[in-house]
Amino acid sequence: MKRYSFALLAYFAFFAATLPALDNGLARTPPMGWNSWNKFACNVTEDAVRSVADAMVKSGMKDAGYQYVVIDDCWQIARDAEGNIQADPQRFPSGIKALADYVHSLGMKFGIYSDAGRKTCGGRPGSRGYEFQDARTYAKWGVDYLKYDWCSTDGQTTKESYTLMHDALELAGRPIVFSLCEWGNSQPWTWAANVGHLWRTTTDIKDIWEGKMRGNGAGAVTIADMQVDLADYAGPGHWNDPDMLEVGNGGMSDAEYRSHFSLWCIMAAPLIAGNDIAAMKPETHDILTNKEVIAVDQDALGKQGKRIRHENDQDVFVKPLEGGGLAVLLLNRGAATQTISVTWEQLGLAGDAALNGRDLWEHQDLGTLAAQFSAPVASHGVVMITLKP
Repeated sequence: MKRYSFALLAYFAFFAATLPALDNGLARTPPMGWNSWNKFACNVTEDAVRSVADAMVKSGMKDAGYQYVVIDDCWQIARDAEGNIQADPQRFPSGIKALADYVHSLGMKFGIYSDAGRKTCGGRPGSRGYEFQDARTYAKWGVDYLKYDWCSTDGQTTKESYTLMHDALELAGRPIVFSLCEWGNSQPWTWAANVGHLWRTTTDIKDIWEGKMRGNGAGAVTIADMQVDLADYAGPGHWNDPDMLEVGNGGMSDAEYRSHFSLWCIMAAPLIAGNDIAAMKPETHDILTNKEVIAVDQDALGKQGKRIRHENDQDVFVKPLEGGGLAVLLLNRGAATQTISVTWEQLGLAGDAALNGRDLWEHQDLGTLAAQFSAPVASHGVVMITLKP
C-alpha cells in the first residue's frame, strides 16, 4: 500500500499521541558495534557480513563490548507487489532473517539501514509511505538496530518524519535501537531525545586528522569540534553521534587513531567501528579493544565529557564517572610534543584533594596525585587518565 487512507492516518495520529516517550530501556550506554559502509559501501554482501561477525568474536571485539553488526545502505533492491521491502537476491541469497539469525547465534545483535525519503542515499527504495510496513518487516526479521538516513526527502520535515518511524517501531513490538542520521541539520539534540536513541550531530567523518573536505565530510578532530558544545543534551538512552569510527582504515597514524578513539570515548559517543576487522593489524586491535578507555565511554553515569580548555594547540576534556571519579583527556593538536597540565581547580575539584591516578593507554597506576597533573603529550597524541577518590 503506497498511500494511507484518511482513516488510517487518523489511527496512526491517535497512537502517536498516546505512545510513551522513548525511555524504553535501550541504549542506556552508547551503542557499540560495526557498520558496513566505511569498508564495503554498496558492495556489501551476506558473506562479508558473516565474515565480519565471525571476526568480531575471534578478535575479542565482542568481549570488549561491541554487539551490533549493522548493514548500511544497498542491501535492499525493490518492493514486491504488496510493498514489502526485498533484499538483493544476488548479494543476500539467504535473506535478511537468516543473516540476523546467524548474528544472534554468535551472541550479538543485528542492525539494518533505511531512509526517511523515497530513496536511500545509494538510490535504493526508502521507507517514505511504508514506515509501518517496514517496521513490522524489521521486527519479523529480528532487527535490533535501525540506522535511518535523510536522502530524497523533498517536502518532508525531520521531526515529523523521524517521529513517524519512531511510532512505527514502537508499534512493531520488538525493541529496536533507533539511530537518526540527518547530519545535525535540524539540531536534533534539541528535539530527538523522545524520538531516537542517538542522532548524528555532524557531517560525515572522513579518514583524515583535521579539516573540512569539499562537498561532504570532515576530519576526526574537526568533527569533535562540531560536537563539543552539545554535552548537556546527551545521557542514558539518548546520545550525540559524531559518526562512525575510522580507526584502522589507513588515513591517519596510529597516534591519531588513538586520539580519535579517545575523543569519542570522552564524549560518550557511540562506538561503531568501520574497519576490516578480519584483517586489522595489532595496533588497530589494541586501540579498538582497550577496555579501560571503553569503560569511560560506557560509564553508567552517562555524562558526555566537556572541553574545559582549547588554546595553544592544547585541549583538555573532563568527564564525570559513576562513583565520584573523573576521566581527563589531554590532547595535543600541535606539530611537536608539548607538556600539558591541568589543576584540580580547573577540573572543579578541591585544590588539596588527593586522588588515585590511572593512565588508560599505558595501563599504569600513577599513585596518589595532588593539586595538578602534567604530562608530555606527543604531536596529535593524547594522554588519558582517570582520577578517583
